[in-house]
Amino acid sequence: MNTVNTSANRNPKVDSRAGGVQPKQPAKVSIFYLNDIHGKSINMERLASASMVFDSFQKSQPDVDRLKLSSGDIQLGHDEKINEVAVKFQNAIGIQATAMGNHEFDLAWKKSGKLLNLLEQIQYKLLANNVYINNSEKVQNKLQNYTIEEINGHKYGIIGTAPVDLISRLRQGTLTENLKVHTLEETIKQVQQDADELKAQGIDKIILLSHVGYEGDVLLARATDGIDIILGGHSHDLLRDIKAGKNLFNSKSNEPVIITQGGRDGDHFGILNVEFDENGIIKKAQNNISYTDAFRRNAPMRYIFETVLGKPEKIGYIESAERAAKKVLTEPTGHANFILDCMKEDCDADIAIMPSPEIRGAFEEGTLDTRTLNEILPFKNKPVIVNYSEKEIVDAIKFASTSFRNQDSKPGIMEVSGLEYKVTKDGEVLSITYVDKNGTKTPIDINNPREYKFYKTVINDFHAQGNDNYKMLNKFNEAERICEYDITGCVINCVKKHNKPIKIADDNRIQIVD
Repeated sequence: MNTVNTSANRNPKVDSRAGGVQPKQPAKVSIFYLNDIHGKSINMERLASASMVFDSFQKSQPDVDRLKLSSGDIQLGHDEKINEVAVKFQNAIGIQATAMGNHEFDLAWKKSGKLLNLLEQIQYKLLANNVYINNSEKVQNKLQNYTIEEINGHKYGIIGTAPVDLISRLRQGTLTENLKVHTLEETIKQVQQDADELKAQGIDKIILLSHVGYEGDVLLARATDGIDIILGGHSHDLLRDIKAGKNLFNSKSNEPVIITQGGRDGDHFGILNVEFDENGIIKKAQNNISYTDAFRRNAPMRYIFETVLGKPEKIGYIESAERAAKKVLTEPTGHANFILDCMKEDCDADIAIMPSPEIRGAFEEGTLDTRTLNEILPFKNKPVIVNYSEKEIVDAIKFASTSFRNQDSKPGIMEVSGLEYKVTKDGEVLSITYVDKNGTKTPIDINNPREYKFYKTVINDFHAQGNDNYKMLNKFNEAERICEYDITGCVINCVKKHNKPIKIADDNRIQIVD
């Protein structure tokens, strides 16, 4: 493996083995790609099985080069064990390089030492050409602008870029104080500089691992020259097939650029098959997106994970469960209702609220154990009891409902308990009703919500600090109580308290109308 390392002053040092002009020849490559798994270990077990099938098939095609790449956010949150599992997974399946997503930086919230300890275990290349960390040379030196993979005599340049909104995605702490991140415009210039350096070495097949998001990737494709493939992430788009104007564009030099992305949470993975001509221009391509749950959980991988995570504890039993949401950010489900009801009951609150992106998965019929629950609620955010005014609650729901008209469906709808609301498909909130513990319903005047009517509300600590632009909810410092356990504890307490089979079904507390 030939690499280009990046020193602290951002001047790459060329590995002498990568030098020389590559003989011009056509090439075929098959790329197994992943993005935004968010630490979901059960899906990683299934993806390990999918990777084995990919390896087996590729062995029957010796003339086809093989790459395994990921585009960031394979890790998640501040749980060291979950992040260690993500690293072991990528090491085991043979990922060659990954872009640094925002969640790859989560462990450095307070001190970079935890992040550095994890980086020492990594066997693949970490790419982030638009990030610089002051006062953390050991971490910075682990990051590279790009790397070079040589397979069957063919050289592939692989560039990586982190999200341009990285700082806003992290909890404020030591890392954010010392972090410098390029703007999108600066990132585009840096990607072009890296591509030019690779081309100067005779490398004409260049892949960008991007955690910028779909809209940024489209700009990168059109504004640069030399990039052939952008394996994307961050915006959680599911880009199937290859369609002009959707994920096939022309570069500045009018050469084709393919963009891919495989959704979120490891529910899908992609295989991109590409044929290059002798000048490194794409002539044929096929992009296949597959469902992860079509593969069985890999037993050896499961054993490895359990040595890190421990054996799961049985909590209860799911008697019935509706299907998982297809539009995970904007589709109401009984899965979210169940979690919010547990939060409200466990914290003895009037209302529970939580943005939908915090819920990463769905319950399945059968045994409910701690590992499954941790997969669905992976962020380890603690419940916080805050007295929010009627106006603050209304403003938060209205802000969340803009998701229906935003292209990326963000920030996601507001999940609730103790409330009902009706919203149009254009994101206009039509009505909100407070439902007390006796089931009595009281309409709220959404046009003139009261500033001096307060509700005892349970929310997670992340959004209680106004993160994700929920400025109206920034009352963490006024919290009545901060729980010592995370939100999974609310579910565990309620399930054990009632000790009966659970039925997961939507009760139409959130209605979406035309």
